[in-house]
Amino acid sequence: MTDIDTTVNICGIEMKNPVTTASGTFGSGREFSDFVDINRIGAVTVKGVSSVPWKGNDSPRIAEVYGGMLNSVGLQNPGAKWFIENDIPFLKKYDTKIIVNICGHTIGEYCDIAEIMSDADVDMLELNISCPNVREGGIAFGTVAPMVEKVVKSVKKYCKKPLIVKLSPNVTDITEIAKAAVSGGADALSLINTLMGMKIDIKKRKPVLANKIGGFSGPAIKPVAVRMVYQVCKCVDVPVIGMGGIINSDDAIEFIMAGATMISVGTANFMNPKATTEIADGIEKFMYENNIKNLSEIRGIID
Repeated sequence: MTDIDTTVNICGIEMKNPVTTASGTFGSGREFSDFVDINRIGAVTVKGVSSVPWKGNDSPRIAEVYGGMLNSVGLQNPGAKWFIENDIPFLKKYDTKIIVNICGHTIGEYCDIAEIMSDADVDMLELNISCPNVREGGIAFGTVAPMVEKVVKSVKKYCKKPLIVKLSPNVTDITEIAKAAVSGGADALSLINTLMGMKIDIKKRKPVLANKIGGFSGPAIKPVAVRMVYQVCKCVDVPVIGMGGIINSDDAIEFIMAGATMISVGTANFMNPKATTEIADGIEKFMYENNIKNLSEIRGIID
């Protein structure tokens, strides 16, 4: 398959293939390195990193549901200093790009971590605007267009790396949010983050998650994700990374045909540690069998 070109370019960063990992589902890659050849993944998008360590939510914070899972981990992480000293050196051993998901509870915290990571040896930053805004009663930054534009514009001032903004699907009009992010200075967009869901233990008569409500991910959300990626790709001119329920290469091709430049594998990693490389192989096989030389031939072909 030497005549097949799977490379993609986002904001001047070239990846060997369009496969990356969804933040929070692959750690820093260390947990998967015994199962996956990380060299074969276009990029590793790491678990959310904050300027200082975050404890996360109380347990239980994971629940299996029909068609996927709920999680309310709360972006637990050891903070920027630990990440820079431990995870970056680990990832630099591999021939892959590094995308750092950054998070904060205030605009100031977002700006702090953006500035710290801009000086680190990573390739791109992904801004997680689904974090709760503690100054606004806990509502997520990414659910109101003016706030999206404000936080992106603020973070962009401190960002020396290409900035991806990760969009929440828990909104009325995803295109309004996408336009606001681009207006604020987003270089690329990624979507979708998790939908909000809940599971109740009818015997104990209480929610399964300690936090009651969690993020719903997995195969069941894919039609929603494909629809939103399609809509966003039609209304903005920046690259889009599509995610949400991708289990195999057929799913990935759907997102690319909807307009995505790159795709991100999330919950599938928990079910199959080799999902990323199997999807990368499957995309290449699809291209070969359908005489597709470059992914640009099928990207965004749905009118």
